[in-house]
Amino acid sequence: MLNIALFGPPGAGKGTQSEFLIKKYNLFYISTGDLLRKELAAETKLGLEAKSIIAEGGLVSDEIIVQIIEKTIKSNSEANGFLFDGFPRTYIQAYILEGLMIKLNSNLDCLICIEVPEDESVKRLLNRGKTSGRSDDNETVIKNRLNEYKQKTLPVLNFYKERGNYFAVNGLQSINKVTEDIEKLINVRLSKKLLNIVMFGYPGSGRGSLGKALAEKYNLEFVATGAMLEGEIDAGTETGKKIKDLYDSGKLVPDDIVVPLIEKKIEESKDVKGFIFKGFPRTLVQSYILDGILKKHDSYIAKIFEIEVDTLELIKRLDQRSKTDACMPYDKGADKIVKRLQEHKEKTIPVIEKYKENHEVCVIDGMPTFNEVLESLSNEIERSFKDV
Repeated sequence: MLNIALFGPPGAGKGTQSEFLIKKYNLFYISTGDLLRKELAAETKLGLEAKSIIAEGGLVSDEIIVQIIEKTIKSNSEANGFLFDGFPRTYIQAYILEGLMIKLNSNLDCLICIEVPEDESVKRLLNRGKTSGRSDDNETVIKNRLNEYKQKTLPVLNFYKERGNYFAVNGLQSINKVTEDIEKLINVRLSKKLLNIVMFGYPGSGRGSLGKALAEKYNLEFVATGAMLEGEIDAGTETGKKIKDLYDSGKLVPDDIVVPLIEKKIEESKDVKGFIFKGFPRTLVQSYILDGILKKHDSYIAKIFEIEVDTLELIKRLDQRSKTDACMPYDKGADKIVKRLQEHKEKTIPVIEKYKENHEVCVIDGMPTFNEVLESLSNEIERSFKDV
């Protein structure tokens, strides 16, 4: 996902550049003014709240605005990202947007400011007034708008400068050159973004083999907690002995063992395009841990898959696997298989439901052949990230 805030004084050319960004990167345009007008026209609950405030001569609160933005983001999950125009407009709104992005397991990739000197802004807007017929395009109103922009916007720009995702573009250049400079900035940011995928599915759904195949195909790092834990067992470490005892009793390995191994894996993986996580997160607590680990690396979950396979087919596959070299400790015996399936239902299904609140969880039919399921996963990845 690519999220951009576009700034610039009145007359900087934000409208023209917004059209380019929306089309080029398949972004959904978010203008608080436009969204508010839609809510008012549709007479939604939020729209009616705003209408009553406006009728009394008040300003619509940030609380209402952020709810409208959150609703818009959630209802347009097919977009590759969002372009914010006119928001955040204040220092407080900058914090609001940051909190909203964290809640949605995302972030604002960059704030791009088209810089134009005040005298140039005045000149452009006066020229526009001669042809547009807009009553507000006169020198007095224009200077008031520019003064308000400077007073309210400077703290917002400083907010993002401190976070290292503020970028300025010279707005005195030709339209094409401004567009070219913006595109270069975004492409640099995109090159640093990690494509992080979480694979969900019951034991036996094939998520491990499919995850490995996707990692190889898209040059991602495959992070499987099972493989890391098995590595500790094979190495005969003290941690490995604890893991083996837990496996033998059919219990899940606790977070204080799993998390350091995942952190180590991520730290040691250099120059990768992203990670595919299999076997983590398994619990609600682990879902918050993963968000925190990724946030530490200025990243987040980009795609979530859930592989669906019929229960009888899962039991059949796990039973067959128990007779091969790929046998896992919990494959040995019907009682252990059933216990693992039950644990997944009780502990992991709530995690998937939690992610569905803020993410598009893509459900893939895992019943066809391996290659057919892999193709479905690949198509979904390429559809979602074709522009990014």
